[in-house]
Amino acid sequence: MPQAVKLTELQIGQIARIASVAESPYKEKLQEMGCVAGVLIKPILKAPFGDPIAYELEEYTLSMRKNEAESITVKPLDPLFNS
Repeated sequence: MPQAVKLTELQIGQIARIASVAESPYKEKLQEMGCVAGVLIKPILKAPFGDPIAYELEEYTLSMRKNEAESITVKPLDPLFNS
């Protein structure tokens, strides 16, 4: 089973399940936007300098900065499910 990693460590197209959102100034905002444990998330686009990053989350796209994404821990899914 894959180890939990920070959301920012995922590669474009790599699917993961959110494990937790750490205590941070962004926690409530991220949870309101759907970043809660158990939800599938996938990075889909990076800005030219790598920040912000667009993520596919359930059925919508969410853009967040690296410092926000750093507070989210995810468990990558088997590469078989990545696209």
